[in-house]
Amino acid sequence: MMQEQFPTGAFVAMDDPAMINHERCPVYSSFFGAMGCSAAIIFTVLGASYGTAKSSGAIFSSGIIRPDRLMQNTLCAVMAQILAIYGLVAAVIISGDLTEKMPLHQGFLQFGAGISVGLCGMAAGFSIGIIGDAGVRASTQQPRLYVGMVLILIFAEVLGLYGVIVSILMLTKSRQNVTECTF
Repeated sequence: MMQEQFPTGAFVAMDDPAMINHERCPVYSSFFGAMGCSAAIIFTVLGASYGTAKSSGAIFSSGIIRPDRLMQNTLCAVMAQILAIYGLVAAVIISGDLTEKMPLHQGFLQFGAGISVGLCGMAAGFSIGIIGDAGVRASTQQPRLYVGMVLILIFAEVLGLYGVIVSILMLTKSRQNVTECTF
């Protein structure tokens, strides 16, 4: 049986439950969960802000030509802001499970969940901004293009929704069959 000496001078057997718990529940595991929580909100807000800013330029430019369509064209900016809500939901779920001592497996899954929703939200926000910019300008000149723009915006928005779904699946899995961190 192998033994390892801890800084206090005590010897602990490698197959001792305290040693197994120490390996599976290191002090830095909650760092990964916190980074996942941060990534979820930071990246989705970046995507939402880009989508809103990019499409808002077209909304106001087109509002000069057709002021009657101003409110109708704000759909792009609203859809971009929904992405930030996706990140907020994931961050709140992750932060609810953060503890000082937690299994490394759970921390990694929380990190992956945050990155999943964050990067998907950022990609969707970039997509919504570009589609919104071109779509609003085009539908101002030809109103029949508005339905096509909305359909394409939905395709862009669903990219963020995919990230939320994967994130929730990972967070659900992070609570199943994990080591109890008792020491």
